Amino acid sequence: MNSENVQTDLSVTAEIKLYYDLYVPENVEQPAPLLIAVHGYGAHKRYMLREAQAVSGDKFVVASVQAPFQHWREAGGTYKIGFGWLTDFKPVESVALHHNFILEVIKKLSDEQIIDRKQIFLYGFSQACALNFRFAFTHPEILRGVIGACGGIPSDLETNEIYQPTNAEVLYFYGDQDEFYSLDKFQKFEEKLRGYVPRFQAKMYAATHEITDKMREDIKNWLENNG
Repeated sequence: MNSENVQTDLSVTAEIKLYYDLYVPENVEQPAPLLIAVHGYGAHKRYMLREAQAVSGDKFVVASVQAPFQHWREAGGTYKIGFGWLTDFKPVESVALHHNFILEVIKKLSDEQIIDRKQIFLYGFSQACALNFRFAFTHPEILRGVIGACGGIPSDLETNEIYQPTNAEVLYFYGDQDEFYSLDKFQKFEEKLRGYVPRFQAKMYAATHEITDKMREDIKNWLENNG
């Protein structure tokens, strides 16, 4: 085979469906605040919907979005389908897909007058944490609040010329025994965010890579104060 005749990375544009679950409390006054929940690597929209409902009560519409990349994950001696947001192949395209997904959900629910566009909160766990910050810094005018749980921050925070500090309220928290991120790394993430985001709170918990009841209690109180 003559390599000179090989053309690489050609592409066509194809349409895929992106899935999300929606919870509208029975007696919520519409248009209502919106909490968009974004799961971490290997999880799914049903898990993050439960987490969002646990902290939002009856005051928020909740949209739990599901990542596009399916894979098998081990779970108790068997295998189940999990979902991820990023791959190593052209990750910029994966980031753009996440951004467009969030924007389309906001537009649809706003057009249907279900949600208040001035009261949009974005909640991400683990892998979704840095992704959500990328969204917040790319679209600094959209969000009222950002909740980042047990995850990193954009690796290009200091070099990406598109980013702007968001005026949204930001809550960032993590565990001191996380098996994926060292405490030192989390503290460096916190320091960078504190110097970049004007409205910022952070808290460390005695926890592993998880969302604990104490975290849920604090998120719920934070949403009540900012929603």
